[in-house]
Amino acid sequence: MSANWIRLLPGRLLPCTDVVALCAVLVLLRVGVLAAFSYSCGVLAILAVRGAHRLRLCRRVSDDVGNALVATALPLLAFLPWSSARRLLLVGACAAGALLCMRATAAVVLRSLHRRGELSEPVLIVGRSDPAGALAEAVGKRPELGLRFVGFLDRTEGRRSEPEVLGDPAELAVFVRRYRVTRVVLCPSGESTAEVTDVVRRCRALSVDFCVVPRLPELGLAVPRAALDEVWGIPLLPIRRSAHTVAARAVKRLFDCLLASVLLVLVAPLLSVLATAVRWSSGGTVLFRQERVTREGAIVRVTKLRTVAPAVGQHLGWRPSPEQCGRLGTWLRRSHLDELPQLLDVLRGGMSLVGPRPERPYYAVRFAETIPHYADRHRVRGGITGWAQVHGLHGDTSITERARFDNHYVEYWSPWMDLVVLARTAGAVLAGFRRVVSDYEEGNSASPTRDHRVEGRRCRTAVVRTGAAQQTRVRGGGAVQRG
Repeated sequence: MSANWIRLLPGRLLPCTDVVALCAVLVLLRVGVLAAFSYSCGVLAILAVRGAHRLRLCRRVSDDVGNALVATALPLLAFLPWSSARRLLLVGACAAGALLCMRATAAVVLRSLHRRGELSEPVLIVGRSDPAGALAEAVGKRPELGLRFVGFLDRTEGRRSEPEVLGDPAELAVFVRRYRVTRVVLCPSGESTAEVTDVVRRCRALSVDFCVVPRLPELGLAVPRAALDEVWGIPLLPIRRSAHTVAARAVKRLFDCLLASVLLVLVAPLLSVLATAVRWSSGGTVLFRQERVTREGAIVRVTKLRTVAPAVGQHLGWRPSPEQCGRLGTWLRRSHLDELPQLLDVLRGGMSLVGPRPERPYYAVRFAETIPHYADRHRVRGGITGWAQVHGLHGDTSITERARFDNHYVEYWSPWMDLVVLARTAGAVLAGFRRVVSDYEEGNSASPTRDHRVEGRRCRTAVVRTGAAQQTRVRGGGAVQRG
């Protein structure tokens, strides 16, 4: 049976049995169509929220009983004004009993199929530690778990020759496709954790379920019991799938287009005033376009209001000085109002409203070579603002910290997270605008050079341009970037 059917049938089994059980009970008790539909939706929603539709490797009867009682009882509270308590109690008791009976029957049937080798998931174990060996032995001795051990991936010298070691963890994608693996268990040693993280991030698009064997499980894991699985006493923590599915990307794109259109209409008068001021102050073109690296290394041309003289724009270093920007350009950069034309880039599809700030190709390549996990932030489209920026990581701040925040955004993205970032960005822009205006009223201006703290050390950034290439030299250590 194909890997798709192996994944599809067991994964849909519990929701289907729940629907059948509820329909049978509500029809036998002659519940009205509207009431039956409302009650069924409430029960199924509660079961989904409590994770009861996830097919666990280790079935617990106590979990099913608790989930069934809670899910069938809570929706009945909405019907109290229109029905008697006795009638509701009968419906709830019958529904809970039917759910438990159907789930027990489905579990028996599925376990029987697993024992015969049907619907078993091919499992690949990354790492060759003691828990990995115990896990492989448990899977081999208990076919009723529905798992079929394929082999290990390990790069440790001396273990590559073992017959069960198929290859290096870096070849994970190759073996997943070759053996049609649907589940990967991670048991990395401390030395290989960073490497395994890189491999898993690159393989998130393979539609494979990842789980990890946690360390020190004897101390007790602060994890909801419903989220924890186990195989013969070995705990397994599931790794959430990538939030950036095709449907999620479509929703994010629609949201970007709608909100960017509205914002463009709202800021059009302000943009007109700023464009006129730029043209009047220094002449030349109003807009400045620069190549940046975005999703999967693609190059996009980012649009900004020009904040430096036309002659300087062709030889722009790491961070232009106030003399190169002038009074208006410095004010625009400090208030971030020069970023407003990037709303057009969002509509064109080159950028998103929220995402990791894209960097120039020269610096992106060098940061990827020297900063751990920097290239991982390119898994999504670059944004006007991002999770790192709303935490103060912009301007001359640590690239390492910025990459960590950007990757956190990529891993845990949600529409609500985008709304939070946009709200905090709006507040920061307004606060910065007031601060800049106040500084200029007091006669303050930006200094030509300034010290800044990178990775806990004071350093000064100097930009050196050699021919057409540019490179950043940081005295005192660390890497910095202007966002």
